[in-house]
Amino acid sequence: MGLIRILLVDDHPIVREGYRRLLGRQSGLSVVAEAGDGDAALAAFVEHRPDIVLMDLSMPGGGGFSAVETILADDPQARIIIVSMHQGAVFAQKAMAAGARGFVSKSSPPDELVRAIATVMGGRRALSTDVAQEFARTVVEDDPTAGLTPRERDILLMLMRGMNGRAIARDLNLSSKTVQNNLSQIRAKLGASGDADLVLKAQRAGLVPAL
Repeated sequence: MGLIRILLVDDHPIVREGYRRLLGRQSGLSVVAEAGDGDAALAAFVEHRPDIVLMDLSMPGGGGFSAVETILADDPQARIIIVSMHQGAVFAQKAMAAGARGFVSKSSPPDELVRAIATVMGGRRALSTDVAQEFARTVVEDDPTAGLTPRERDILLMLMRGMNGRAIARDLNLSSKTVQNNLSQIRAKLGASGDADLVLKAQRAGLVPAL
């Protein structure tokens, strides 16, 4: 891989200086342009055609989301990584939906930003560790069954179809004790008081048994 050319977009000059110093210490990375708002970002992108755009969200004018959209309208293949003070999964989800290839929080260690650049240049999406963890927490909160193992999910689906522990054990070729142990684990993970409550929580989470 040749020299990776980078456009920095942030309305704080001191922040851009910090990025420039960090990236300047990395072999194979070069900051070719800077911008302090969305309009200047688009102009700099058109002039320099960088390989990577590092974009803040909170900027004058339309802000980072608007800048992402205008740059991608000019070049749908543009590789944009959001670097933001926001760590919430909702911001990362919105940025990815707008077309960004990565999201790194400003509280991340510097090497995470460097790693994200390499990841995006490799054709993959990148999230800093704290944002990825927030994503995971959101998934678990939205779907309490997300933390179940494949076997636990199978057993829960069978329970939802009206099968008792003995029938589940026979169908899965397991001992009744193993099935009961799994059911105990499932109840603990979903915070259910019993099998009826377990089924209710699974239904509310949208888990539908196969017919």
